[in-house]
Amino acid sequence: MEFENYLSFNKYPKILPKEVLIPSWLTELDRIDLRNSILCYGKGKSYGDVCLNEDGTLIDTSNLNHIIDFNNKTGIIKCESGITLKEILEFVVPKGWFLPVTPGTKFITLGGAVANDVHGKNHHSAGTFGSHITEIELLRSDKVTYKCTKDVHSELFAATIGGLGLTGFIKTVEFQLISIETPFMYVENIKFENLDAFFDLNEESEKLFPYTVSWVDCTTKGKKMGKGIYMRGRHATKSEVNKSFEMKDGALPFPIEASFINNLTVKAFNKLFYSKQFSKLSTQIVPFEPYFYPLDMIDGWEKAYGKNGFLQHQFVLPYDNCKKSLHQIFHEIVNSGMSSFLTVLKSFGEVDSPGMLSFPKKGITLAIDYRMEGEKTLKLLDKIDDIVAVNNGSLYPGKDARMSREHFHKFYPNFQEFLKYKDPNFSSSFYRRIK
Repeated sequence: MEFENYLSFNKYPKILPKEVLIPSWLTELDRIDLRNSILCYGKGKSYGDVCLNEDGTLIDTSNLNHIIDFNNKTGIIKCESGITLKEILEFVVPKGWFLPVTPGTKFITLGGAVANDVHGKNHHSAGTFGSHITEIELLRSDKVTYKCTKDVHSELFAATIGGLGLTGFIKTVEFQLISIETPFMYVENIKFENLDAFFDLNEESEKLFPYTVSWVDCTTKGKKMGKGIYMRGRHATKSEVNKSFEMKDGALPFPIEASFINNLTVKAFNKLFYSKQFSKLSTQIVPFEPYFYPLDMIDGWEKAYGKNGFLQHQFVLPYDNCKKSLHQIFHEIVNSGMSSFLTVLKSFGEVDSPGMLSFPKKGITLAIDYRMEGEKTLKLLDKIDDIVAVNNGSLYPGKDARMSREHFHKFYPNFQEFLKYKDPNFSSSFYRRIK
């Protein structure tokens, strides 16, 4: 199957472009016909169809991965959009700098981080990645390059951050790093018994730690529903790191593409994962990679969901009526028997996201994977979408493959304003599905 390497990470939906262009240098873009229905493609780590362009053209940005400028005194770095977060980290961490915001994988491109306005474990303290961008160079289909900042071409700047690649070709991005003393993290892992206990622990932790996230069990009913392990951390100081660690690169390969995800295996995994920590509190000094990128250590972990792929579903609920809504959603998940071994619960803070279509807003967000089982999976997610919509929440487009047009327009009321700045020749399967 031609272009079969240009699917999304979760292998659903299985739709392919008509052609793929692979420029080696930014200067080659001047010779590319930015025709109708074109889209940039980085590493394909999005879930769903925001990075897909069925029967259209993709521009593979893999070769556009150069660091253009770096100021070691200020921590401001400028890179081409095809560079990965992994490549940036390899360059800046030895110099005492770190990404201001990072999602759960380092294998995404900088352009993808901007287009999806990614968030991380520190949203309550730092906002989204877009909050730290100082300049975007954007090539439109009219072959004009715009240097966009908060003050210059500010509307195009806001539309591009979280704009799902629809405003043009992101050539370069300049952003502010944060300083660190060591490449290690001070981490506290705390077991909690149910959803209500999570809220109490989260309120305390947000005041003490810049990074917070929880793994939760979505297979347990009754008083233990929503039990989990809360992981809060900060960058470790030199005095805390009293011995050296060997930083190992490379991931363990997942053996075969076969469906290991089912109700029995998920329940067994959740029980083992929760029980592996004997005490309520565990304190560790660990390298940054296992804290921020645990799944990057297992190359091809997505194969566990089988050939039909899977759907990741992430929503945010405002704090108003949030507990009741979450309990309702957890009941739906538990009763469906379709839970995942990877279920992440965390909070978003008050820092406003700069993008017109940025996903995060103050509240609680849950991200969960579901093995694609056809209508059964889709009906469950439709039920959850309805609960999210009624409670003024929203879904994350970067992790969506099936939300309805009606729901998208409710979740993103700025969409009509955004369309003023969309490039007329850039499109995606996601855009055509929800417009």
